[in-house]
Amino acid sequence: MSPPRGRPRKFEHGPVLLRALEVFWRQGYAATTIDTLAAAMGLNKPSLYNAYGDKQRIYRAALAAFVAQVKEEVGAALASSTDIRQALQAFFDGALMVYCAHEPALGCFAICTATAEAVAHADIQQDLAGVIAGLDAMLAARFSEARDAGQVSATPSPADRARLTQAVLHSLAVRSRAGESRESLSAMAAQGIAMVCGVDSMRD
Repeated sequence: MSPPRGRPRKFEHGPVLLRALEVFWRQGYAATTIDTLAAAMGLNKPSLYNAYGDKQRIYRAALAAFVAQVKEEVGAALASSTDIRQALQAFFDGALMVYCAHEPALGCFAICTATAEAVAHADIQQDLAGVIAGLDAMLAARFSEARDAGQVSATPSPADRARLTQAVLHSLAVRSRAGESRESLSAMAAQGIAMVCGVDSMRD
């Protein structure tokens, strides 16, 4: 299975693990078997177990590799402009390129596969929580810079704006996998930017 064009642009964790990631992304964790992974990765089962461990370890390795690459690209997007709105536009554009690169669109590997397994697998739940917390921290730091530059108000806090931004991101991931058009998703992203940058206070 070859990686689709545009997703991700610089996956640096090896083609074998990338092929496992592609299988999990399309089929989900539960439906993926060791036999399927072995065939996709070009390994017999003994070699697969020796090199990568069991299915959960392979999945977690693929998730970690995906997250490492995405973190690099998120950092670049958020630093791409001194203007917070333009930086968030780059952030969401990059996310949608990932979410919609496949046919049909598969959304986000982390959000669209790990959430389904988090309750049953404590290690995956911990991994997912770490992904969410890490992105919250990156976004909050960028909103802090924007606040200090006078681009957004002091309230909501950078942490609250980060959580709202990530809520929009998660919705885009789910909606893309549900078949919503790229144009509609882009419009939603623009509305999300206006919301998280323009609101002056949190109201009940």
